[in-house]
Amino acid sequence: MKAKNNSPKLDRKLGLFDSTMMVIGIVIGSGIFMTTGLMADALPSASLILIVWLLGGLQMLAGALTYAELGAAMPKAGGQYIYLREAYGSLPAFLFGWVAFIAYLTGTNAAIAVAVAEHLGSFYPSISTHNIVIGYDYFSISGGQIFAISLILILSFINYLGILFGKWIQNVFTILKIGSILFFALAGLFISTGNHIDLSINPTNMSIGSILTGMGIALVAVTWTVGGWEYVTFAAGEIKNPKKNLPLALIIGTVVIFVLYIIINIAYLKVLPMDSLIGEIKVGEATAKALYGPGIAGAFVVVVIISMFGSLNGNILVGPRISYAMAKDNLFFSKAADVHPKFHTPGNAIMIQGLWASVLALSGTFEEIITLVVFVNFMMWIAASSTVFVLRKKQPELERPYKVWGYPYVPAFFIIFSSAIMINTFFESPQQSLMGIGLTLLGIPAYLYWKKN
Repeated sequence: MKAKNNSPKLDRKLGLFDSTMMVIGIVIGSGIFMTTGLMADALPSASLILIVWLLGGLQMLAGALTYAELGAAMPKAGGQYIYLREAYGSLPAFLFGWVAFIAYLTGTNAAIAVAVAEHLGSFYPSISTHNIVIGYDYFSISGGQIFAISLILILSFINYLGILFGKWIQNVFTILKIGSILFFALAGLFISTGNHIDLSINPTNMSIGSILTGMGIALVAVTWTVGGWEYVTFAAGEIKNPKKNLPLALIIGTVVIFVLYIIINIAYLKVLPMDSLIGEIKVGEATAKALYGPGIAGAFVVVVIISMFGSLNGNILVGPRISYAMAKDNLFFSKAADVHPKFHTPGNAIMIQGLWASVLALSGTFEEIITLVVFVNFMMWIAASSTVFVLRKKQPELERPYKVWGYPYVPAFFIIFSSAIMINTFFESPQQSLMGIGLTLLGIPAYLYWKKN
């Protein structure tokens, strides 16, 4: 008679609303309040800016539809890691997890936490990144870094205590975020500032080559701003009725993001003249000032902080599920595979991620390390979405409660479109792209070590 397996397991406590809020909350960070001004610098045309956002939205939706099939068929913790493992084997899956842990997810968490500190520093200078607390030769620690580390560890501990705590934080801050963006965008659409959108395609008489180059640069910025919708698949092992709710969360979440992004960009273009928009990093704040006057700046900073806080919590909630899945395959620290007997969370994986993100925040290298893996992240994105083709041939008997609409054209569009942006990224930043590939390949010795042991 076999003994019962009484080891604790992850609980399925995320409903459709929770999962949808996770998609929206993770994607919408601070980028939407800054990206359009940088796009205008490369592409000074309201019509072309909106076309680029439309293309970015269609790419996001095509990716979500593709991942919806994969997530519904394999609703396990780790998401993208699982798809790569099943289609291509354990090494490509491990390299995705390696890059996510070493650089991409943890570096993003460090960057967001430091950005929150920097924005709060405008109210409380002691926690600004300009307030140096410890300084020695070339090494220094600011109040902002200390705050960022504290924020990462506190949110990690809250998510350690149970997914219910993490999801409630996510839901509340995402609702606040959606409400703030809607209020702000609708105000921009209906309050007159005397400016009108010039919808001519090429008002500055740019050459065709300059337009194509500008669109390439703008698309990279848009893709960065809409990235993260796939993160909900990392927590697929904790979604209720995932065969139905995971596809719905991906589809509903990306559609809501797309609508919010389009209307807020129309508001930017309606409120700010193109001359004011070009190169404006704080485009959201500049728009708010044009609508309500300089006194609104403080209130708008709060909106940005709310947005970033929700994104950070979402990342901290879902990210450790990749390390947990790797550890279950004996390809990461074995303790990361443990599920807490009381809280039913991958507690060790959560704290390991939190500690490494804190190291990156303390070192101040997170911006450089994120830059290195942008190209690799595109590569992994494309590889994971291609598994929808591979697995239909490799595992035809696999139950697929949802099949991607428009197959094979929708996944093909996502892969081709993403590949074009990836190639553009390489030619724009060849040195960083090659260094990112090198950092990824450094994962091979780590893979061989864990594989051997």
